[in-house]
Amino acid sequence: MPRRAVIVSIVASLAVAATVVVLVATRADGPAPAEAAARATAAAVIGTAATTAPPPTTAAASSSASATPSTSAPAPTSAAAPLAGRIEPGVTRSGVATFYDTDGTGACGYDASPDPLNAAMNVADFEGSQACGAYVEVRAANGASVTVRITNLCPAPCRVGQLDLNPKAFDRLGARNLGEIPVTWKLVSPPSVGKISLRYKDGSSQYWCGIQVIGHRNPVARLEVRVGSTWKRLQRTDYNYFLSENGAGCGGAVAVTDIHGERLVFDPLPVKAGVSQPTARQFAQR
Repeated sequence: MPRRAVIVSIVASLAVAATVVVLVATRADGPAPAEAAARATAAAVIGTAATTAPPPTTAAASSSASATPSTSAPAPTSAAAPLAGRIEPGVTRSGVATFYDTDGTGACGYDASPDPLNAAMNVADFEGSQACGAYVEVRAANGASVTVRITNLCPAPCRVGQLDLNPKAFDRLGARNLGEIPVTWKLVSPPSVGKISLRYKDGSSQYWCGIQVIGHRNPVARLEVRVGSTWKRLQRTDYNYFLSENGAGCGGAVAVTDIHGERLVFDPLPVKAGVSQPTARQFAQR
């Protein structure tokens, strides 16, 4: 091949290589605008699904008859309650109030009560039993309000923010023929609630036990048992007991901490399965 033809061929090859480098460099800077927009939309959809997807329900739950999807977002965190979950002081939530026939029993494992001022919490805000025993003030648009204690779970089709009230509690907000009413609600710390009781679950012994906290003013964040010279934190179940599956700490001292970080230590109580044992302690009003 003549020298001139060889030179021309080399120059052409170099030009093609340079074009490829430019294209690769441009692609490395990021996807094309249309592709970037599509990714952003997909990410937003995935993020929404992850935020609003409720945890599994339990069998001991209330029934509610509304299936409208919710657009409520998770509550922001609060520096004043470092151990709080979705339900925390100072945060007002929006939702609807419905009603169902209840005696205060349900997914939280509490005994029946003559007090009608109780309610079931929707799955997302129930948060695997963390809402059990919480007191919330519910307010309707007409200005009427009622404070109820969370004793049960309201499964789907309950929406995020929804409360399923005892009928007599609902009566304080509006007429029952309305079926449901828009409300706002927030966590409160009532002035007079008696003292805390502790209960060992049926079947408990020195080899295995479940411990439940009853009658607490503020939501419970964690429970520990004394094992020798150390404290062992027990896992909370979705039926509102803290379990020691190997028996460690069963019958020993118990420490209970609320969402504000207040920690109460209780002297050892005998392992009496299924018996509520009163104490002389209570969390401070907030």
